[in-house]
Amino acid sequence: MLYYLHELLNINLFGYITIRAGVSFFLALFITLFLMPRFIRWAQKTSSVQPINEYVPAHAAKASTPTMGGIVFISATILASLFTIDLTNFYAIGAILTLVLFSLIGFQDDYAKIKKNKNLAGLKARTKLLLQIIASLSVAAFLCVYANFNTELYLPFMKTAVFDMGTYSIIFWVLVMIATSNAVNLTDGLDGLATVPSIVALSSFTIIIYITGHATISAYLLMPNFPVGEVAIISAALMGALTGFLWFNCHPAEVFMGDSGSLTIGAFLGYLAIISKSEILLLLIGSIFVIETLSVILQISSYKLRKKRVFLMAPIHHHFEMKNWAENKIIVRFWIIAILSNLIALISLKIR
Repeated sequence: MLYYLHELLNINLFGYITIRAGVSFFLALFITLFLMPRFIRWAQKTSSVQPINEYVPAHAAKASTPTMGGIVFISATILASLFTIDLTNFYAIGAILTLVLFSLIGFQDDYAKIKKNKNLAGLKARTKLLLQIIASLSVAAFLCVYANFNTELYLPFMKTAVFDMGTYSIIFWVLVMIATSNAVNLTDGLDGLATVPSIVALSSFTIIIYITGHATISAYLLMPNFPVGEVAIISAALMGALTGFLWFNCHPAEVFMGDSGSLTIGAFLGYLAIISKSEILLLLIGSIFVIETLSVILQISSYKLRKKRVFLMAPIHHHFEMKNWAENKIIVRFWIIAILSNLIALISLKIR
């Protein structure tokens, strides 16, 4: 709506991406702050609470905490975005498509857990993966067919593309979105643990997307240039919505995001990495998610090959819990790592 006010009424202010990104941030923030308490009361009334993993007895006190908060902040993000973006921009439409498809998958997983009242009784792993593949393929196909998106691969510190992936780019993009989606999902195990690293990663990508969509700045930094700037508005909206969610999700959490939130955030970060040609830089921007995922891979591989565990429990945040670290200490230290790695990622933009 704001973009069209700019066109119809010649209000130049609303033509700027930065202004509309700011509006989308605060609009999503206020929508989340308004809806979340009402959602929490509804969830408590209907017993839509988080089933606790039986292997983590320290979390028993969280058994009555409402879940599926992701539905609220993802909805707030979409509403704020539709109010502020240019709906003719294919990259923005692809971003909305990503949010909708993965939130639906997450909702099904959350609903199955609540219905069976068991943490590990959500969608079957194969079913969940199949749905993620279908959703990712849909987004990747949309980029190729409608946006005619560039299929070249860029590496950090390199001025030009390394090579053109061609049709293999679709497979690569699907892997990026699914891997990031599941990585954020694995990280979401403590109060606010996934929320702040997600906000920090979104902040970095909002800057990178804005630069990528700006011809002058991208040329100055020797970065690729595509008309993706509108997506920075959606990224800012999700940042605002997550900030509102953090108000209720910080320790001790009043609500959890559930898979409806974590799977969606991860897929959206993957999408941002793809359209900004930062798929490899995503490893640094999402360092906490990478660490959590690697801890699970190492644990499973070591146990299968050597019948020995590397960590007391995986993902790695549970390892520190088993070592009797206070939950707040684990959370804040992970936040610090996320902030530092993202600062390094942003600094790397100038080194080309």
